[in-house]
Amino acid sequence: MHGACDILDRLRDLAQDEDDVPIGDVIEAMGARSFGPFIMLPALIELSPLGAIPGIPTFLALTIALTAAQMLLGRDHLWLPGFIENRSASSQRVLKATDKLRPIAEWMDRWFHGRMTRFASGPFPRIAAGCGIALTLTVPPLEFIPFASSAPMLAIAAFGLALIVRDGLLMLIAGGLTVAAIVVGTMLASGG
Repeated sequence: MHGACDILDRLRDLAQDEDDVPIGDVIEAMGARSFGPFIMLPALIELSPLGAIPGIPTFLALTIALTAAQMLLGRDHLWLPGFIENRSASSQRVLKATDKLRPIAEWMDRWFHGRMTRFASGPFPRIAAGCGIALTLTVPPLEFIPFASSAPMLAIAAFGLALIVRDGLLMLIAGGLTVAAIVVGTMLASGG
């Protein structure tokens, strides 16, 4: 699998082979790329107006940290508890979702795929996981300052996208955003 469209193609194949598609099968089909969406989506939720609700940023940060920890430990794909993995969606819903996501995946592949790939493989996904965990640790104290937790979540979302599309340049940009988020977070937390 090389791009986001390849992931959708795998999901479409799954949905065409089965009546119901369990979440566990989706994660298995995505392989190592299963970490990216589970890192990126909670970060994007935090960047939405939902991120202003007290407690939501910290909950989302915990979700991201649990996902990133699995990646840091070297798992080949995301592990979820059985009661979540066994939940399923009808194949028709999965097919409909892949059709709706296709334009977004094509856009992602067009803009973010295949640059500086050496920074999207080897030790770099684990480094990204470590940065993600460090960034999630900044979220609870920043939650008390309106929208301050958005800075680390933006960097985390960039890491998630870089993992999905295997884009090394985006991975490096996410690293830069990590440094900026830590600087901004330190300034905001210290009141300066």
